[in-house]
Amino acid sequence: MRLISAMMIAVLAFALASCSSKFITYNGPEVTRVAVFKERRKMYLLHHDQVLESYDIELGFEPLGHKQIEGDGRTPEGDYLVDRRNPNSAFYLSIGISYPNAADRAYAASIGKSPGGDIFIHGRPKAFRNGEDDWTAGCIAVTDKEMRDIYAMVNNGTVVSIYP
Repeated sequence: MRLISAMMIAVLAFALASCSSKFITYNGPEVTRVAVFKERRKMYLLHHDQVLESYDIELGFEPLGHKQIEGDGRTPEGDYLVDRRNPNSAFYLSIGISYPNAADRAYAASIGKSPGGDIFIHGRPKAFRNGEDDWTAGCIAVTDKEMRDIYAMVNNGTVVSIYP
C-alpha cells in the first residue's frame, strides 16, 4: 500500500511540475503573419486571412509614429520578420522582430543617430500587470500566459506587420 501511495504521489508531483513549464507545444495551423494594430492596441496571429488568436497589447511609452531612433519610446511600423527567440528573457519569454531594417538604419544614419534595436514581443513583468499603460521601450507586451502561446505558435521567419 505504501508503494502504491508513493508512486501516486510521484506521478502527481511530476504532473504538477510539467504544468508549470513555460514551454508548450502547438499543433494547429501555421501562423503565417502577426498583425499588430497600434492604435487599437490589438495583435492578431493569422493563418493567411483566418484569425487564430487575438491579444490586447501594450506598446512603447511614446506609441504614436514609427520608431526612428534609439530611446524614442516608439514601436516600429511596417513589415518585419521574427528573427530570434529568447527563452530566458527578463520579460518571461520573447520573440525578436527584425527592426531595424535597411531603411530604418539609413534614416537614422542620415540624421546622425542610432536606430536602436532589440524590439521584441514579450511578456509583462509584475510592475506592469495592470495592462493599462504603454510602458515598453518600443516592444509589444502581452501577458505571460499569452506569451507562452505566442512563443509556441509563431516561428522564426514569420512576417510581423505593424500598423499605426
